Amino acid sequence: MRTLCASTLIGEFFVIGFAGLVAMKGDLSETTVWTVCGIGMLLSVLLCGMLSRPGAVQIGWGLQIALIVSGFFVPVMFILGAAFAGLWWASVHYGRIIDTAKARWAEQASAGPDAA
Repeated sequence: MRTLCASTLIGEFFVIGFAGLVAMKGDLSETTVWTVCGIGMLLSVLLCGMLSRPGAVQIGWGLQIALIVSGFFVPVMFILGAAFAGLWWASVHYGRIIDTAKARWAEQASAGPDAA
């Protein structure tokens, strides 16, 4: 799960940065834009290292909601935020399935060839 989720978060890092560039053309000040975008970018990178800790997936969901809500300032973020929320769901869902399969395979491998 960590690999899939981390890949999604790194993609979000770049999307948040590019959204900040687009948001600068609006009514918001540069300081506001880069403070909010900087926090989002930092959070996405920090979450990559925290994915094995409890609550990291929930914080990731919070980041997904924030990306969708940022569409009120940069309208294309409604679409990109929804796309990344879908990717986040897929990363968590299929990552858990892969982790379960890996654990099962490791258990069978450690039991030896006579276990089957």
